[in-house]
Amino acid sequence: MPALRALTRRAAMAGVAGAWAAAAAPVSAQTTRTAPPAPARVMLLGLFHFDNPGGDAVKYTPIDVMQPAPQRDLEELVERLARYAPTKVLLEYPASRDDVILQRYADHLAGRYVLPANEIYQIGFRLAKRLGHARVHGIDTEAPPPAPRLWSQLGQMPAVERELMALIEAESRRQNERHARSTLRELLVLHNDEAEDRRNKGFYLMLNPAGTASETFLGADGAAHWWHRNLRMYALIQRHATPGERVLVIAGQGHTAVLRDLLRADDRRVEEPVLPFL
Repeated sequence: MPALRALTRRAAMAGVAGAWAAAAAPVSAQTTRTAPPAPARVMLLGLFHFDNPGGDAVKYTPIDVMQPAPQRDLEELVERLARYAPTKVLLEYPASRDDVILQRYADHLAGRYVLPANEIYQIGFRLAKRLGHARVHGIDTEAPPPAPRLWSQLGQMPAVERELMALIEAESRRQNERHARSTLRELLVLHNDEAEDRRNKGFYLMLNPAGTASETFLGADGAAHWWHRNLRMYALIQRHATPGERVLVIAGQGHTAVLRDLLRADDRRVEEPVLPFL
């Protein structure tokens, strides 16, 4: 039986060698593992409200986006944004209006809905249709207002009221001049400029000390209310911007100025700069 014992020993040695080889092989050669999805990418497109309802303190006459030249700008913008290939388009409307907005979007897809001037339709609907999306998503929301509110107490703070009214008048004049002389594309670039974001947030910081003498902190509470609302909006963005998604958020520049800071502090999501697409 010597030959059989020799064969058995050789087989055993071969088995040990095979085990060592398997152990020494790279992990990728032993098993096929799927790489984790990339962090969500989020692009913020800040803008003025195309059909300005006049609800803001700053009053101005916006450029008419329904005219031929702005319409060409919008068509070109949609094509550039499509290169970003967002998987979701998030818009400034509350999810409670989904039944209305999504019916309008379905009618738009079917060619039965003429798009109004609002940016939800002029950019959001056009882009979502261009990308073949089944729907759009709303991320607007409110936050509980402070009591009392700064605006209702301005009469008791004449110095603050004078400074605020002067600032509003100057900003209204500035915006009217810009809209009178600029193209839509130029305006969109301005509304996504970091200097403009700082200017927007600076408005709240200018008012922040209001009410400190009486320890009512009306200015700080008013600013906190605005940041509270935007934190809620960002929470909705986070819900949509899960790993692997490429999200586009279209909202007023007052929102995106704050949302951009939150996005840059979020280590689970990556900002996609919007300016190269404008």
